[in-house]
Amino acid sequence: MNAPSSVADRPERAVRAGAPGWIVWWLRIAATAHLAGVLGQAALAGLFVTGDVDMLTQHRDNAGVTHAFLYLQLVAAILLWRPGRGPLGPAWASVALVVMETVQVVLGQSRVLAGHFPLGMAIFGGSAVLVVWTWRSLRPRAREAAA
Repeated sequence: MNAPSSVADRPERAVRAGAPGWIVWWLRIAATAHLAGVLGQAALAGLFVTGDVDMLTQHRDNAGVTHAFLYLQLVAAILLWRPGRGPLGPAWASVALVVMETVQVVLGQSRVLAGHFPLGMAIFGGSAVLVVWTWRSLRPRAREAAA
């Protein structure tokens, strides 16, 4: 007798796989919005260093909005883990990004660009990996059939 080859072949486990859909979607949206903000930060910084000094104010303001999306992402990642019974990885990744972005703000305000620029690239890379993971690997829990 052959063992089932996939989750779809085991209906009792297919129902339990994944986290509640609303948490998955909240995490996807928050993480994607955060990544868009991080990309905006890079564009605004590039405009600033090429001579458009007005972009520094927009860079600062966008940082606040981007950081707010990161905190929404963190809350969603924690909810994914508990009570959603999903993986803990996104919560740890979000905590790491909170720490990195907090250091990023301090470096930027102190004008330590030798640390600010590479840390920004690391934040972008980490955010991009997390967004791709949420869209490709994270599956909402299948709805249970009504009795």
